[in-house]
Amino acid sequence: MWAYLADINNWSFLRILLDFAIIAIFVYWILYFLRGTKSANVLFGVVVVFCLIVIVARVAKLDVLGYLLDRFWTILGTAVVVIFQPELRRVFAQAGSLFSRNVTNQAMIDEVVMAAVQMAESGTGALIVFERNIGLAGIVNTSVILDAKVNSLLLQTIFFKNSPLHDCAVIIRNDRIVAAHAVLPLMQEDLYNPVRRLGTRHRAAVGITEETDAVALAVSEETGTISIAHKGRIIRGVTSMELSAQLTHLLIQDAQPYRKLFSQAASSFSGTGSHPRPVQGDLFSETDDSEMKR
Repeated sequence: MWAYLADINNWSFLRILLDFAIIAIFVYWILYFLRGTKSANVLFGVVVVFCLIVIVARVAKLDVLGYLLDRFWTILGTAVVVIFQPELRRVFAQAGSLFSRNVTNQAMIDEVVMAAVQMAESGTGALIVFERNIGLAGIVNTSVILDAKVNSLLLQTIFFKNSPLHDCAVIIRNDRIVAAHAVLPLMQEDLYNPVRRLGTRHRAAVGITEETDAVALAVSEETGTISIAHKGRIIRGVTSMELSAQLTHLLIQDAQPYRKLFSQAASSFSGTGSHPRPVQGDLFSETDDSEMKR
């Protein structure tokens, strides 16, 4: 009998442990994919404020407020889904492609970097978008559809100022140019965002990366400055080496997110993840908003 009770207690403990483990993994997974975004800070602030209100209501025995808060959980859940819809879409898109195979290769990146440098030197404006996990079919279908291997000369020809396709953006999927003359959404209106003072090309680069997990590359026609945008942030004035390193990081190294996720989780549990070594060219992890107007 005692052995039977001990087995029951062991199973109860294992169930409790499993509950906490699943919750911890889910929360870690959400925070991992939201890291570095403005929405992550907003969500954290909302949760902290709401928890403080709940604690005050319980300690002070505010029955009416406590009753309203109990009924507010459903509304809060719906509000989070609506407010953070773009971020949640990115999260689940990345989760759905954890074990997907990305065919982006270094040769394609070298061709893009070569084209960007040449266009910067000649004062040719350009906007190139790299599709990642969230598909851009809606934009591709309203553009001039192509199917060509990425080539430096081809990109320079498309963006040549007398070319009928030089306006708007080129979209690259894996190692193929799939669309040209693509119209992108502009960035969200924010009076305090210095990017709003930039031209349409740069605001479109930020806009597409706010709504999707794409990476955008912009070359200024006026200044010849090369910029790269990701997760709604833009870094201006990158060198060819920085551009190559960042594209390699985002399109190749970060294309298998489950490897990075598991390695970071292992390092955090082993105590070696408190001061991670930044990837070469990982500008976005080391840059604050004040550097966006660099």
